[in-house]
Amino acid sequence: MAARILIVTGDAAESLEVFYPYQRLVEEGYRVEIAAPSRKRLQFVVHDFVEGFDTYTEKPGYTWPADLAFAEVDPAQYAALVLPGGRAPEYLRNDPEVQRIVRHFFEADKPVAQICHGPLITLRGGTLSGRTTSAYPALEPDVEAGGAVFADGDAVVDGLLVSARAWPDHPGWMRAFIEVLREKAPID
Repeated sequence: MAARILIVTGDAAESLEVFYPYQRLVEEGYRVEIAAPSRKRLQFVVHDFVEGFDTYTEKPGYTWPADLAFAEVDPAQYAALVLPGGRAPEYLRNDPEVQRIVRHFFEADKPVAQICHGPLITLRGGTLSGRTTSAYPALEPDVEAGGAVFADGDAVVDGLLVSARAWPDHPGWMRAFIEVLREKAPID
């Protein structure tokens, strides 16, 4: 049986930051499941960079069903965790079930991939303190306030934590994460 990987996300997650790791990890041979606040069809968004805008724009993106609710997740059943960005991490970080799940992966020394605003979740739980992480560049002050070191890179590896700035970093981010997975969570 293939090793299982959990994606923790919700409504308003960045479409590409959910689907690229989902499809790339399935392609690699892992069994990937999506957990959300409840079992429902999630509404993702598309963030883009438009000349003349001071920040990114947001449009409705794809929809996709959550495989399970956070309360149903037994993190011991998963070899690794992926935390996509978008706006979802802004509200997911305050969910005690999300913090329970995330703590397990760090305490059990399992691989974690996070991108864009995903670090808001790990910062909230204190699991980034003393670590180096990439994130969406506007989060640099949040990363530093959480006791971590901000690194402006497309594939920042700190032990079993692999992070990136945003969806343009996907190739480097997933390449580095898969290297970590091959060592720590090989496919059966």
